[in-house]
Amino acid sequence: MTPPKSVYETAVAALRLIRPTNSLMMGFAVIIGEIAVLGRIPSFFEMVLGFSVSFFLTASSMAMNDYVDLEIDLVNQPDRPLPSGAVSKTGALIVSALTGAIGVLSAFPFREGAVFIALLTFVISALYNLYGKKTGIWGNLMVSYCVAMPFLYGGIVVLGAVNVTSFTFFLLAFLANTGREVTKGIADTEGDKLRGIRTVALVRGEKTAALVSALFYLAAVAITPLPYVFGQLGMAYALLVVPVDVGFVYSSYRIIKESGRTSALNVKTQVRYWMVLALIAFLAGGLLR
Repeated sequence: MTPPKSVYETAVAALRLIRPTNSLMMGFAVIIGEIAVLGRIPSFFEMVLGFSVSFFLTASSMAMNDYVDLEIDLVNQPDRPLPSGAVSKTGALIVSALTGAIGVLSAFPFREGAVFIALLTFVISALYNLYGKKTGIWGNLMVSYCVAMPFLYGGIVVLGAVNVTSFTFFLLAFLANTGREVTKGIADTEGDKLRGIRTVALVRGEKTAALVSALFYLAAVAITPLPYVFGQLGMAYALLVVPVDVGFVYSSYRIIKESGRTSALNVKTQVRYWMVLALIAFLAGGLLR
């Protein structure tokens, strides 16, 4: 493995290490959470620092992920920054620690709850990368918390507290993503078996995994009325969330009816669409009260 030839190449490799697309998406998710709760565009200060917390914590997790998965990536993805030698193992740890510190420090101008959530997210993502990947459902829950956190965090940044809308947004993303992670386990049984990952599909069988994933999807459907029932979001949200609910119910039916690999691949793609529609419903519901 040859080292980078210039500072520019090192910077580009470090940027690839943090998966900028993933980090940007998680940063913008906080802003969407802020808008959905406030019903308007938040202040520049709230947007920038809220974005920074989620962006840099995600970047930290991505760098740590590649550090932990180096041996696997040497075989499966040798062009990534670490296995290609563009970034050293020490360099990856420094990037992870530095971005994690920036993410947590970005929360300090806000209330104590924001700092606590940032620290908790940093710890959970580190635990997942170091110990949680092979634990099956526990690892799924850790990943889903990190995916859903920006929506909860956005509400805390602008309100200083959790309300029904931000909690529902968080819980829907958490439940739906957990179902999707279990569904992915059905699709990836061969690879997971080789890596020793104790997914629900491998430990309990595909039928049980299909049922578990469907239960998570249906639980997500069950909570969608809460912001409307409690009067925090209006008719725009109520109408826009209907296709989301129909989609999750349909995917639940499909994965239970056909719990094989092909069905699981289709359902995990469908669920991504339903989650995007849910994002639109919450955003539009917040702005069109």
